[in-house]
Amino acid sequence: MDQPVTTNPFVIMLINMTVVFIVLISLSFLIRLIHVVDPTKPKEEAKTVEAPQPIAPPPAPVVEEPVEEGIPSEVIAVICAAIGAYGYSAGQIHAIHPIHNNHAWEHSVTYPNKRLSH
Repeated sequence: MDQPVTTNPFVIMLINMTVVFIVLISLSFLIRLIHVVDPTKPKEEAKTVEAPQPIAPPPAPVVEEPVEEGIPSEVIAVICAAIGAYGYSAGQIHAIHPIHNNHAWEHSVTYPNKRLSH
């Protein structure tokens, strides 16, 4: 037997794929058998009928406290001081708007070298 049985690449591929799938299917059956014969599986207890639990009353509705309109003067003073530290004057500030439901702070923490833009 000096020469190979076949040199056709498609036949070799078909034989290899058949062997691989047979091994995979046999492993699948082995895993299923292990699940059936599993000695560590907890034993099923005899089911006992429990008395029904009383239904809890619905929770009281949450009352939200009213939110004050506007930004407190202390916060505006801190913002003006921070902007002044960068060399700008308080006269150059045109408006201060609160950011609601914006994840700009998360982005500044995630990407510390990236500057925030409007």
